[in-house]
Amino acid sequence: MPDKEDKLIADILEFFRSNPDRRYTSEQVEDALRMHGASAFKRVVKALAVLEGEGKITLTNKEEFKMTQQTQVLEGVFKANEKGFGFVRYDEVEPDAFVTKNHTLHAVNGDEVEIQITKPSNPWDDKGPEAKVTKIIERSIDKIVGEFHPYSDVQVKKSGHFGYIQSHEKRLASYMIFISDKGLHPQMGDMVQVSIDEYPNDAHPQSMEGTALEIIGNKNDPGVDIISIVLDNDINPEFPKEVLKAAEEIPDHVTEADRQGRKDLTKNTVITIDGDDSKDFDDAVEVEKLENGNFHLGVHIADVTHYVREGSPIDDEAYERGTSTYLVDRVIPMLPFRLSNGICSLNPGEDRLALTCEMEINPQGDVISHDIFPSVIQSKYRMTYNNVNEILKGDEELTAQYAALTPMLKDMAELHEILFNKRHERGAIDFEETEAQIIVDENGKPIDIKLRNRGVSERMIESFMLAANETVAENYNLKHVPFLYRVHEKPDEEKVKNFFEFVAAIGVEVKGNLKDIKPKMFQSVLAKVADTPEEPVVTIMLLRSMQQARYSDNPLGHFGLAAEYYTHFTSPIRRYPDLIVHRMIHEYAENGFTDKEKEKWSSKLSPIAEHTSSRERKSIDAERAVDDLKKTEFMEDKVGEEFDAVVSSVTSFGMFIQLENTVEGLIHISNMKDDYYEYDEKSMSMHGRNTGKIFKVGQAIKVKLIRADVEHRQIDFERVLNKEEQEAADKREAEFKKRRASHSRPTYRKGGNSRGNGKGNSGRGGKGGQNNHKRRGKYESR
Repeated sequence: MPDKEDKLIADILEFFRSNPDRRYTSEQVEDALRMHGASAFKRVVKALAVLEGEGKITLTNKEEFKMTQQTQVLEGVFKANEKGFGFVRYDEVEPDAFVTKNHTLHAVNGDEVEIQITKPSNPWDDKGPEAKVTKIIERSIDKIVGEFHPYSDVQVKKSGHFGYIQSHEKRLASYMIFISDKGLHPQMGDMVQVSIDEYPNDAHPQSMEGTALEIIGNKNDPGVDIISIVLDNDINPEFPKEVLKAAEEIPDHVTEADRQGRKDLTKNTVITIDGDDSKDFDDAVEVEKLENGNFHLGVHIADVTHYVREGSPIDDEAYERGTSTYLVDRVIPMLPFRLSNGICSLNPGEDRLALTCEMEINPQGDVISHDIFPSVIQSKYRMTYNNVNEILKGDEELTAQYAALTPMLKDMAELHEILFNKRHERGAIDFEETEAQIIVDENGKPIDIKLRNRGVSERMIESFMLAANETVAENYNLKHVPFLYRVHEKPDEEKVKNFFEFVAAIGVEVKGNLKDIKPKMFQSVLAKVADTPEEPVVTIMLLRSMQQARYSDNPLGHFGLAAEYYTHFTSPIRRYPDLIVHRMIHEYAENGFTDKEKEKWSSKLSPIAEHTSSRERKSIDAERAVDDLKKTEFMEDKVGEEFDAVVSSVTSFGMFIQLENTVEGLIHISNMKDDYYEYDEKSMSMHGRNTGKIFKVGQAIKVKLIRADVEHRQIDFERVLNKEEQEAADKREAEFKKRRASHSRPTYRKGGNSRGNGKGNSGRGGKGGQNNHKRRGKYESR
């Protein structure tokens, strides 16, 4: 159908969406659209027929059309905007439903809600549905952390409240949480954790009431800032006493009874390769080049389930945590340190229990045979990424020091190249992001941000872990038994369309069918921008277009890895799903693939997948918030300094820019004073009305830091202007002051003072966290 016919259909549907309770004849629709004549009437009738066929409108028995009423009740998660409105995600494919400020039922960000569609979507015009919240099913928060503000004695007596707290989190900062006099009594400036007793309502839409549970400390005390974020993300920094007691009862060495039923591999040359400061080693490897030209790859993973029994206090706590959380100056582990750094850690020279996945891999990268079994191993060397990288580069001193190991390391590098090429051929998307490590002093004060690119050793271990994860997932999938998978679904078609329009605007041609999205399409884009100034920004934009990986009991595949089968098997010390995968492997081996065993796991896996996915997101949120906090703190004393940057995102309210050290901030449109700038959504660029200047994603730019707000973790920049631009800016500013003095309404600022864009992208959404190899893995690596 021609474009003008599509537009007519969109206009007619929008007309009915705006008048959902009224009925219209074909002639009335024609009149409303100011269309006349036989030809126009035929087009209107044809468009009405299309919409009726789609079920968007209904023909009554009086030959009148009306909007189809959608009375179905939908459930989803409410995402709040600081301006009061919000969106509800109720489907993986359908666009989010927009909820106006008056129809939120005072839902708080993250609440699970029930909604009723009040205005259906208009797919002909890319408009999502509108809805109202009819019920709050489950609150997302029952505790909140904020800064305490005390009341005077008179105010306490009058209100019954001891004072109030306000969250530093942007989407909760507008609420005052009044503290009852019955709980703890904090001091001014204390960071306090509060239990919520009463949520916002019609009488008090912008406040809640609660009881002070814990005084974390004064906001200026060392470490209080990080612990506040940790607690605000429902992460417990301390283990309960019964968990620590249970851990103390576990032997710190492998006993003779532990060895029963296990293959003894303690004579094998098994090694660990990790970061310089790593203390928990949950994976060890060995590689041997066989006489037939194939490779033997052994991946040995700490057998945590032998010590963490189902239903035990340690297991219950590990489930609640879901994952370890890696922050700039500390780790909040999933397991007590006695296990994570002791008996479960594959420390050098110590016998340890493991689950082993042995693979024979041919020169084409195919796993032609494999075996998965319990074992006893002993790591012979504790190697670091840095040392292995130097050995592979030919460092003479290190090569001599590790002479016995060097041949195997070279075989490992060769096998990695084979496995990488195999993944690349099938279309796996290989992101090469620069990692940023924030260095802090003994008081938690950031003193430096170091950048580090991954070397061969990091990518090598990643390849081996990916191979093991895929092999284990395929093994149990082909046995047709319930299993837990790590899945990464195809990206949303609209986001993909926007991404390809963006790369086309910077001159990158993309071949492929948007209706049949393949990983290779993204891979080809990254290949074309490799080693160019645009590469970092293209990577960011690509990540933003992707779905979020999660856990599932359905084998939905992993789009980013172009893998049909994938699970998490290789990090049971720090991820609960891996621990569950190990438990299943043991129980299937001991009990067989019986109906009883299948039924047991079939009922358990979906809730485990949902819970651990949720806990992973909480952990990532905390890690990112701490990174943002410390980056803002690092920039605090640099206000007024100038920096080289690149535009990382353009919105209706300004431009986000990223410095070379990965610090990101905003140039608000109100600070772009040399011209009247307008946002072009299609090209994601900012256009100067008078000068013709264009700013787009990936563009190099010189900026000056004008604000670093540590409390709200926000950084603001302005563009450094040349002499001519500064004169134009001064002239505009003088004109504005003159208009203001004469009470003339200023029109040159677009977007107001909000950091949001009015479309749900409040504040600083879309920023990626630091991809610490030991934390999340660059791409599901460990």
